[in-house]
Amino acid sequence: MTSICGVDKLDGTKNNRLALCVIGCGQFAQTFAQSIVAASGESGGIDLSFASRDASRARDYCDRFQGQGHYGSYESAAADPRVQAMYLCTPHYLHREHAALAARYGKHILVEKPIARTVAEGRAIIQDARTAGVTLMVAENFRFMAQVRRCKELVSGGAVGKLRHVQLQEEAPFIPGGWRSDRSHNGGGVFIDGGIHKVHFLRYLLGEPESIFAAELPKAITGQEGEDGLIVAARWPSGAVGLINHSWTASANPPPASVVVSGTEGRISFEMGTRRLRLDRLRGAEGGQEAERQVSRETEQTWQFADDYYGLPAMVQEFRDSIREGRDPEVSGAEGLQDLAVTLTAYASAAQGIVLPVAQMTG
Repeated sequence: MTSICGVDKLDGTKNNRLALCVIGCGQFAQTFAQSIVAASGESGGIDLSFASRDASRARDYCDRFQGQGHYGSYESAAADPRVQAMYLCTPHYLHREHAALAARYGKHILVEKPIARTVAEGRAIIQDARTAGVTLMVAENFRFMAQVRRCKELVSGGAVGKLRHVQLQEEAPFIPGGWRSDRSHNGGGVFIDGGIHKVHFLRYLLGEPESIFAAELPKAITGQEGEDGLIVAARWPSGAVGLINHSWTASANPPPASVVVSGTEGRISFEMGTRRLRLDRLRGAEGGQEAERQVSRETEQTWQFADDYYGLPAMVQEFRDSIREGRDPEVSGAEGLQDLAVTLTAYASAAQGIVLPVAQMTG
């Protein structure tokens, strides 16, 4: 059963708004909807509707998050001509099926990361979107966080000199269940689920790595088929090294997810999703009779950001604008496929215990 409220608002063709239907009303769909509603003054032009195999759940999300419609099946949402785009907030193993559904009905596609479980599935999704002539974007929200954008600007502007080392660490207080505990449904464990954000961050700053070495941590969570902790070291042609330490943990109070970007002339540090970013610039000072070169802090700058709701409103704005402008979004299907390729290379490295080259994907 389909129920529509505010029909004029839902019909984006009438008022230049994007009518976006959230497919799958799970926990993250709730986080997403809360973020879009909270930032509605900043991210205008988005009208949400909700679809679930449980009609009452879709209705509840519509009522709670100022939705313009709700659907008791994904097919009915896709078939509604008033829906312009679909946000696939469904388990990894369903991305291929649901992307094909959206493409079949000519809907633009915003798909949660990872784009898919395998490169073959990812390529099929890209081909479906291309054949249908619709926009495909991977929902990589970390790229759109205010801190991450500023970090990129500072690095590109030479604020830290030549990059030497980027370190990302997170112990997520999360015990997976259901499909996330099933390796075949998830495509792996913690790294394909959340570590892929950090893969994208490294690629955003440094470009494509040339090699990967990874090691799985001893399990801390029972009943989990995939890994619950992975350490990944990547090397770039420039000699820069990226290090990711990402795990799920049963600890109630782990430290916040942290980022440190070190260069020859400075250091950027911040905690993911917070309001603050710090830049320490360094200078070489001559001192002592032997003129030993010492490194000291020259300047310290900090930036305070307004709440950006984990980059979600800015991410959706980019999706909307790419559709309006007829261009590829920043995180295109090809970008999502390369993130997946790096992630799967890390898995292969951990399984074999060796350094592996990273293949460059094409859609």
